[in-house]
Amino acid sequence: MRDKSIELTVGLFMLAGLFALLILAFKVSGLTFYSRHKSYTITAEFNNIGSLKVRSPVSIGGVKIGEVTNIDLNPKTYKAIVTMRINDSEDQIPTDSSAQILTAGLLGSNYISLSPGFDNTYLKNNSQITTTHSALILEDLIGQLVYKIGGGSEK
Repeated sequence: MRDKSIELTVGLFMLAGLFALLILAFKVSGLTFYSRHKSYTITAEFNNIGSLKVRSPVSIGGVKIGEVTNIDLNPKTYKAIVTMRINDSEDQIPTDSSAQILTAGLLGSNYISLSPGFDNTYLKNNSQITTTHSALILEDLIGQLVYKIGGGSEK
């Protein structure tokens, strides 16, 4: 009988350990099965999003206020439509704010930085940011530099 209780205790301890590792894996990866915060969605159209991905951070002044939830292509304008989920606590972002795709470091991942405007009305659920600045693609800049150094001319 004593051996059975030891085996049961060890088995329960192992299950608890596996459950803790599963929770840790979800926390580290950023995946969740529940909504951490109440939020609202906004969209913005960009000419080029670079390597922006779903779940990329959205920030104001370096402080994360949300994340990218969806990226689609507008079939008429061929611009990328980026949908962002913003935390409800950040409910006073002016409607004339602008969105810019930046890179974390020289070769880091892309994220969206919002620059607040000065309007007295604020973004709400399903609002659209109209002033956007596309991502700077390092390969394009190097190609332009090589083209100019190589004697290419623009007409």
